[in-house]
Amino acid sequence: MLEAAELGQSVSREEYEERLPSLRVDLLNAQFDLREAEFPVLLLVAGDDRIGCNDVVNTLHEWIDARYMRTHAFGEPTDEERERPRFWRYWRAMPGRGQIGTFVGSWAEAAIADRYRRKIKKSEFEIRLDHILRFEESLVREGALLLKFWLHLPKKELQRRLARAKKDPEQNWRVGATDAALYENWNDVLPLCERLLARTSTGLAPWKVVESTNARHRNLTIADGILRELTNRLSTKPSAAAPRAIAPQPEPTTGVLANADLSASLDRDRYDKELTKRQRALRKLTVLARKKGLSSVLVFEGWDAAGKGGAIRRITRALDASDYHVVPIAAPTEEESAQHFLWRFWRHLPRAGRMLIFDRSWYGRVLVERVEGFAAPEAWQRAYSEIRDFEEQLAEHGTPVVKFWLHIDPKTQLERFKAREATPYKKYKITDDDYRNRDRWDDYERAVEEMIARTSTKSAPWHVVPANDKRFARTKVLKAVNKALERGLR
Repeated sequence: MLEAAELGQSVSREEYEERLPSLRVDLLNAQFDLREAEFPVLLLVAGDDRIGCNDVVNTLHEWIDARYMRTHAFGEPTDEERERPRFWRYWRAMPGRGQIGTFVGSWAEAAIADRYRRKIKKSEFEIRLDHILRFEESLVREGALLLKFWLHLPKKELQRRLARAKKDPEQNWRVGATDAALYENWNDVLPLCERLLARTSTGLAPWKVVESTNARHRNLTIADGILRELTNRLSTKPSAAAPRAIAPQPEPTTGVLANADLSASLDRDRYDKELTKRQRALRKLTVLARKKGLSSVLVFEGWDAAGKGGAIRRITRALDASDYHVVPIAAPTEEESAQHFLWRFWRHLPRAGRMLIFDRSWYGRVLVERVEGFAAPEAWQRAYSEIRDFEEQLAEHGTPVVKFWLHIDPKTQLERFKAREATPYKKYKITDDDYRNRDRWDDYERAVEEMIARTSTKSAPWHVVPANDKRFARTKVLKAVNKALERGLR
């Protein structure tokens, strides 16, 4: 693939200066139109020509309005980044709708560097490529325009560059140890580049390999590519963007909720003993988790009035306030709506040693957004695999993911609704939406069954908790959290 790009193409200075003025005007106009569009642009500039990548990005900053283009160049992970899954730092940098985000090297070059330096095994490199593939596909399916350019410098040209730098280091100060190391290890590094390009170049997000020997040819090729793709996308109707035929899915196994023993209960005396015992154990485990740097993520889903808040409070009462953070999830804000649906959850991921608790979560995409029609069928069906990949990355990082569905029956729910309405400090918990959702119980139940069937994995299983009796539910939740922390601390 890379050798095929070594065509020796070049552009004369006269042609370059002739084409440049109109090209810059067209780029600025397209960027202006993008500001009113409903999609972001992600520009990935990577390659074996390190200097060329930097030059291209600097040139683009001159040619278009840099106020509306954010560039991200990632070096070695910081301490804060190491404490979270690898892709956290990329998700945090995602541009919103109408914006351009430029990424230099980023997830592509990081995978190659980690494999070349033997930080990861060959099998782990392939897993990383799979994550890249799903990451990029997820962004494009959600509406992003992802443009990927790989800048390739032939080995002979790199040799000439190194020779010139050796003769006149003051004029070639940007050529350094990294370039020399690439030349010396060319036969080891280039196959990794080839593998990444072959594995992650898809119809949705293809790589454009650009020979980087002639800077004028390189700059015009990339600028023309950006302008062409951006103009085409701006003229495309939203409904026609990134179409995808959903393959027929097997019907999920049903009956998980029906098999939950809703008669399970605890009397007050036994509850008090169990609660105290499990909270003490949780306290000890979280102290140890903080010392060892084990972070954890708890997810609470369930029927309205199932007792999610009460279960969360029994957890947090056992913890120091600095060791946990509770995130209540409601309808997305304007900023969150301008991003991929998982963005707002990635950005909350905790530092090492801390516990993050979601009161409702990313599963809203396959529950309320599915049932109420807020997400198109293509979007919520796609979300199952996106969610599994997200949770898989958490597990690979060593972060336990503990997911609860608190289950009650319709009769118990109605009783709790009425009790809340009669309690002054609980009236705020009941809204018209609660009763409207109750009328669609069967639709939600089908969605829950499918959610559990398709997202309960070995690394992040669902715990269906019978919650007609709140005391039983709270102790069962604490027991599951403690077990997950114990496994993570082994």
